[in-house]
Amino acid sequence: MPGTETTMTSTSTRNTWQRTAIRSLLANTEEFRTAAQIHAELRQVGDKVGLATVYRALQSMSDNGDLDIVRTPEGEAAYRMCSNSHHHHLVCRSCGMAVEIAGEAVENWANEVAQEHGFTDAGHNLEIFGLCRNCTDSTTVAR
Repeated sequence: MPGTETTMTSTSTRNTWQRTAIRSLLANTEEFRTAAQIHAELRQVGDKVGLATVYRALQSMSDNGDLDIVRTPEGEAAYRMCSNSHHHHLVCRSCGMAVEIAGEAVENWANEVAQEHGFTDAGHNLEIFGLCRNCTDSTTVAR
């Protein structure tokens, strides 16, 4: 069981054992996970952490730029460790597997649209939802 020691990070956020456990769990998966899924997985390995604590830690880690957050088609927030560079995601609606993608055409289009409307310093987020190859194959076999 992790200790109760805490330290302060450079952004003045307490680095608790709960955040360390969440970070470790997310570092070992490619899929986006909801707070409930993360909570269940932590409890399964013996970490006694409350769901509210998981929500608070995820929000704080997301606010600090440590995690990417997407909204599932059902509107629920899902989290994943991602690279620091600007990127987009392909996300499987069935299993949650995610792939980071670059999209120069999207970047150019977003900048052009912003300029056409007199906007500067424009940003955007893009997630594309679909079925990954494995889930598509499983669906095809099940028919």
